[in-house]
Amino acid sequence: MKIAKAPSEYNALTPEEERIIVHKGTEFPGTGQYNNFKAEGVYLCKRCNAPLYTSEYKFASHCGWPSFDDEITGAVKRVPDPDGRRTEIVCANCGAHLGHVFEGEYLTPKNIRHCVNSMSLKFMPVEELEQNDTKRSEP
Repeated sequence: MKIAKAPSEYNALTPEEERIIVHKGTEFPGTGQYNNFKAEGVYLCKRCNAPLYTSEYKFASHCGWPSFDDEITGAVKRVPDPDGRRTEIVCANCGAHLGHVFEGEYLTPKNIRHCVNSMSLKFMPVEELEQNDTKRSEP
């Protein structure tokens, strides 16, 4: 799967995905497809396909959105939120709005919670990752 580097290469978004990813909206709590999702694999940016989180970082925070206590190194950028109270997280590759990050809640030993909109994510199961790795290693 190719990571889009230029806006002309970004994936097409539905109007609701654009509201969240481009215009920094939020899903209603408990409605996202990845909120209670437990499969093994990698969560990609819906807009550009950049890998953001692995399933090993996901945990049940019961906040209504998918939660992760770590990100793939260099994949997520933190930006002060305009409300002055929170820290927004965006895809480091394309700037897509993902959600917000919180510290000091003591929900995991890492003491971090990336609260992410499901609509900002695309999931690649471990089986598909293994197939892509095999294709790359073939001569």
